[in-house]
Amino acid sequence: MDDQNKNLILATALSFIVILVWFVLFPPPEAQAPADAPVAQTDAGQGVTTPAPAATATTPTDIATDTETRQAALADAPRVPIATDRLSGSISLLGGRIDDLSLNDYRTTLDDDAPIVTMLSPVGSPDAYYALYGWAAGAGLDPSAVPGPNTEWALAEGDTLAVGSPVTLSWDNGAGLRFTRTIAVDQDYMFTIDQTVTNTGDAAASLAPYGILARHGVPSDAKNFFILHEGVVAMADGELTETDWDDIPDLDVDAREGVPAQRIENATNGWIGFTDHFWMATLIPDQATPTRLSTKYLPQTEIFQTETVLPTQTVAPGGEVTVQSRLFAGAKEWEAIREYQDQGVDRFIDSIDWGWFFFLTKPIFWLLHELNQIIGNMGVSIISLTLIIKAVLFPLAYKSYVSMAKMKELQPQMEKLKERAGDDRQKMQQGMMELYKKEKVNPAAGCLPILLQIPIFFSLYKVIFVTIELRHAPFFGPFQDLSAPDPTSLLNLFGLLPFDGPEPGSIMALVFIGILPLLLGISMWLQQKLNPAPTDPTQQMIFAWMPWVFMFMLGGFASGLVVYWIANNTITFTQQYLIMRSQGYKPDVFGNIKRSFARKAKSDGKG
Repeated sequence: MDDQNKNLILATALSFIVILVWFVLFPPPEAQAPADAPVAQTDAGQGVTTPAPAATATTPTDIATDTETRQAALADAPRVPIATDRLSGSISLLGGRIDDLSLNDYRTTLDDDAPIVTMLSPVGSPDAYYALYGWAAGAGLDPSAVPGPNTEWALAEGDTLAVGSPVTLSWDNGAGLRFTRTIAVDQDYMFTIDQTVTNTGDAAASLAPYGILARHGVPSDAKNFFILHEGVVAMADGELTETDWDDIPDLDVDAREGVPAQRIENATNGWIGFTDHFWMATLIPDQATPTRLSTKYLPQTEIFQTETVLPTQTVAPGGEVTVQSRLFAGAKEWEAIREYQDQGVDRFIDSIDWGWFFFLTKPIFWLLHELNQIIGNMGVSIISLTLIIKAVLFPLAYKSYVSMAKMKELQPQMEKLKERAGDDRQKMQQGMMELYKKEKVNPAAGCLPILLQIPIFFSLYKVIFVTIELRHAPFFGPFQDLSAPDPTSLLNLFGLLPFDGPEPGSIMALVFIGILPLLLGISMWLQQKLNPAPTDPTQQMIFAWMPWVFMFMLGGFASGLVVYWIANNTITFTQQYLIMRSQGYKPDVFGNIKRSFARKAKSDGKG
């Protein structure tokens, strides 16, 4: 096999490996989230423990829908409304839990009347997910002297939590300690929680402030897709830790707690929480205070928990202590998260899953984001991004396409060498090397752009799949969500009829592919016609089928990625065609390339 074919096969194999791996979808586990399990106890160090809440009454079995179940759970305790332009929900006075939160700017589907996205839900509802704060009793202090997760708080100030209008909750233990909790929220997704304890008694009190995020079971909408991290995300002392849902139960059992757990002691510049595909809730303690960050799993109740435990505070008689912490709960919007990072949340932008090629995904996303800010259409922005990438790679591409043009011209001589060599591969190889040396052709030069395209393609796919800015981003016509597969199909006349095509991932969708995959196959086929054909018939057949195999393989990918590949193939074809013409060759996409006699005559001094 000649060097050119070896390199082409290598490049193709690498491309196939990458794409096939991406194409493997792991179906999410059928997790059943217990609706009424208690939050686990937390050993806060120095003899401090947080109390576990009592089990909540089981939701009646005659409630039919998730919505009704959630509404019943919300009615179990008095509540303080949350109302901002971007958030709606309520705070439960039972434990002072932030356990009812919806994102006003996002809907579950593209339908105008689709429900808005639910972020947090109370105990007793499906996929219970909530944040709670408190004080853990220190040495010499009875645990009943501090408010716990099931303490009934009173509303002391404010009636609705809104931007610029905080609310204050209070609780008095009747034995000299008075607790207040002031909760504020900004215009986006950040809550600020000020916890204050006032000692009116005669003895000093030791307490440790804590924050807890609890999730009852693996989320029912978890993607379980290898390219996307979902589960726990934490930052401590500049080091990012990501733990997938299925890895949390396999954590080492903590001897002090008897459950799978992972601790980061005395972390500064730290935060910890749960991340989903597009949403995230994160506990953010004071960045300069040494804090213990914990992840744990309670096997009996299937509760996942992240915690922040701050150092124990000693409140002298007549004294008062206030501790401030923050809670992010909302969409993983790049601009909002970057703003919080600028305000002091260390490396908060890394909560977005940039992947192994972060050095490519971050600048690619930034450029795509800026283009979209200017253009206002994400599909056009993707095409513009492709033009910029191709312009950057053009010097390398130029050399590659010149080399491939020369290789194409050598095809007749290569065929003659093959006929003379017969089955003698060594003779064939020697003849090819002599031919390359004589014509000053580098057979590997044509493969380098293909190899460079793999990490760029992977990075762009990561950006399109992971970032929320591509979610429900429209292009034109039927393409109203570039993060979803092509919705067109022969069954709906490629979007002309007013109904969707086959369900993505189904056999019908694989057979009746949309217009974007068809355009992709055609663009790959046209581009392939400009490349040197292998001399081996088997290789020729493989390369002949490749565009159509890719067409069906990528039919279920995000349509934004297919738009990129179509644009990339079209630009590549145009570049290669023009460069080959500039070198004196007249490409024929139907299989023949002829030497331009006029150019040749001129170069020989005859014209």
